[in-house]
Amino acid sequence: MEILALPFPAIDPVAISVGPFAVRWYALGYLVGFLGGWAYAYALVRTDRLWGDVPRPDPESLTDLILYLMLGTVIGGRLGEVIFYEPTYYAAHPLEIIAIWNGGMAFHGGLIGVVLAIWYYAYRFKIPFLTVGDLCAAFAPIGLFLVRIGNFINQEHWGRPTAVPWAVVFPEVDGKPRHPSQLYEAGLEGLLLLAVLGVVAQKGGFTRPGLLTGLFTLCYALARIALEFFREPDPDIEQLSHGLTMGMVLSLPMIAVGITLLIYSARAARRPT
Repeated sequence: MEILALPFPAIDPVAISVGPFAVRWYALGYLVGFLGGWAYAYALVRTDRLWGDVPRPDPESLTDLILYLMLGTVIGGRLGEVIFYEPTYYAAHPLEIIAIWNGGMAFHGGLIGVVLAIWYYAYRFKIPFLTVGDLCAAFAPIGLFLVRIGNFINQEHWGRPTAVPWAVVFPEVDGKPRHPSQLYEAGLEGLLLLAVLGVVAQKGGFTRPGLLTGLFTLCYALARIALEFFREPDPDIEQLSHGLTMGMVLSLPMIAVGITLLIYSARAARRPT
């Protein structure tokens, strides 16, 4: 039986090219994600009814927060790729560590960098750590959505072979119909998670420090583990034994952290003022 598959859209991975200077859609995903996150965060902190008596960041300080987050994401994401996925290669080619223009960013490493960035911002501006974390959790899915779209355009992190009607043939892979797993991640970790956290924020989520951070951490981890069953792991750096992948293993601690934060926020809400 003939398997139906969708042709890959003819999208040039390079969005803007001026002489030798080229900007890829993937890089624009990060940039627009941070700018969109800043705009959304600015609107949130200026809405008094969302916060109650909880101290919140000053809108003018959000530029510093976004700068710290950008540094944490890039440095942490790169070091995560080096340490978690390809330590042997980079040990033999240490100068390649700084060549981030060649690709290679790990979400879980970037997450560690973001946590450190949030801690420094909270320390510097005397804002509770979990409050800053909740704000960042609310807008983080914007960047996740855009970066996954960039992965799709770059034809990287593709899915496993499949016969579903919406399978996509990636020209630069092997000609097999595959799950567009990048789009699954964009929808689940990006759009859906953004909507869920937005609803919780509007219902008073910021008045319970740790709630949005816990929800983001738990939901992302569950979504990532589920979507790893549709994503084709790199057999050299991502595939582990017993059907596990590195993405699954690194997401497991996030489940524990997310549940712990949700329990903490629930108990804190029941304490008398």
